Amino acid sequence: MDTHVAAQLPENMPQDLELLAAAGEAAARIAMRYFGQAPQVWMKGDESPVSEGDLAVDAYLKDHLLTARPDCAWVSEETALDDSRLISKRAFIVDPIDGTRAYIGGDKIWGISIALVEAGRPVAAALVCPVLGETYLAASGFGAFVNGRRLARRADAKALPVAGPWRMRTALNEIETDIESQWPSHIPSLAYRLVMVANGQLRAAFARRDSHDWDIAAADLILAETGCELKDVARGGQASAVTYNTDTIKRGVLYCAPIGAEPRLLDVARHMANQSGSGR
Repeated sequence: MDTHVAAQLPENMPQDLELLAAAGEAAARIAMRYFGQAPQVWMKGDESPVSEGDLAVDAYLKDHLLTARPDCAWVSEETALDDSRLISKRAFIVDPIDGTRAYIGGDKIWGISIALVEAGRPVAAALVCPVLGETYLAASGFGAFVNGRRLARRADAKALPVAGPWRMRTALNEIETDIESQWPSHIPSLAYRLVMVANGQLRAAFARRDSHDWDIAAADLILAETGCELKDVARGGQASAVTYNTDTIKRGVLYCAPIGAEPRLLDVARHMANQSGSGR
């Protein structure tokens, strides 16, 4: 991880955010030991890959964060879920490597996603993307930052592209909308795709159903602190904010955009939600 990125941190951070920032920096160094080095890879039961880098980062973060906050529950993609987490008011929700296929393949768009959730909503978040040289930090009411620079609050910007899966592109063609169907190339990290709305690179972002809480919790807070919203859109079109560390960790179609964005953007997500299929 570039040391100049780690050094550029916002001043007077809340203690919980300081903890996540330091843990994310150390975890990035661990991840980079395996990146580009043909790490050992296994296939999980859902046919998704996990590498030795994922497991090393997960082990470090679990030990470090729970030692610092022993009252918190642990929710991670690479750790078996424990139902005792449901009685904890606070929980860490972690994706050790968001974008594992990209990480294994030598792609630069992957990150370490860490959120501290209290009463179902994220209160501190870190998304560290070491190859990109970008560290995103946010705390509730404190703001969101990239490499120490405060991110401005977003407004709808029609000139920017939207990003999402093929199902989004189909929806744009099937409903009556003049939303320009532009999109960048595939963005393998869902957390980073969402944060691209917060940092002003995208107008809106979408994901098909069956994403998990660890994919989105950190990005959710970064979005909220920049005037954006993340919605879980169910079949039938009901759109709601995400409540974390519940008995449901899988989500429906996801939509994010600046608050007050053109309603037809949300209509795209509703159309997606009424189609079949899963994945990102």
